[in-house]
Amino acid sequence: MPSLEERIKERGKAVGFDQVAVARAERYPEHEALKNWLNAGLHGTMEYMARGEAKRLDPKKVMPEAKSVITCALNYNTDYPYSTECRQEGRGWIARYAWGEDYHGVMEAMLEKFSAEISRQAPDTRCKIYVDTGPVMERVFAKHSGIGWIGKNTCLIDPKLGSWLFLGVILTDLELKPDPVIPDHCGKCAACIEACPTQAITEPYRLDARRCISYLTIEHRGEIDAELKSKMGSHLFGCDICQDVCPWNKKSPRTDRPVFQPREGFFNPDLREFKRRVEQGYPQGFKNSPLKRAKKEGLLRNLRRNFFGGSADNR
Repeated sequence: MPSLEERIKERGKAVGFDQVAVARAERYPEHEALKNWLNAGLHGTMEYMARGEAKRLDPKKVMPEAKSVITCALNYNTDYPYSTECRQEGRGWIARYAWGEDYHGVMEAMLEKFSAEISRQAPDTRCKIYVDTGPVMERVFAKHSGIGWIGKNTCLIDPKLGSWLFLGVILTDLELKPDPVIPDHCGKCAACIEACPTQAITEPYRLDARRCISYLTIEHRGEIDAELKSKMGSHLFGCDICQDVCPWNKKSPRTDRPVFQPREGFFNPDLREFKRRVEQGYPQGFKNSPLKRAKKEGLLRNLRRNFFGGSADNR
């Protein structure tokens, strides 16, 4: 008869996850690294990360009875060119993860269903789900459950799927056997570090969010430093460069999930058309889209300051 771990993983795959694995619910070295990262101020204005520091550092503070963390990965790599292959004049770039539906809702629904399946396999168990919205470091648990390793660009890399992954976790009071950790296979490669136009990867495995295009176009409020702005290219929302150049993504499989396919006008959009879309169609035209995170003001800033010479009337 299959073990409980095997049955749980089988149910997770049946729900639709590409990877399901187990880690112990405990502190890991990466939790201490987060503390140092926050103390250095590398999180910029993302104050919510500092506010939840105690819980981020210890899963027991999130769920005291937790013994295991079930990590789940979902591939979102649709069959479209990478940003490094799209350098057309007058067009912008939206990060691949944001082309379709907001992954939070997609993942939460899947995790809720998976959690119910776990309860059927082990009645009376307690579970708590997280998808990038609570004080839980999904990447750390994904690493320590053996789904992949954390690359020099700080993204989780699965040796078969690459790094185009949405991650979610289920904290549970079940005591499950953890999966073996995968060794780091980045080797001497520095492609991500060399390709970053703003030098946000200050050293291997260390990201200065204050210089990261994803942070600047999504989380940062207000104007962008002129020195960084001049290096940001045509990015409207997020950035994929450090993943586009990663050798482990060269043969990353594609997904045909409809929810992750690009909405009309979201793949490599015409800048002027997208500006009109934001001005005239926000928020209705962005329902259930990750782009709402930047708010209308942020999207217009990214368009105005980076691509239209700073003039709000320049169309």
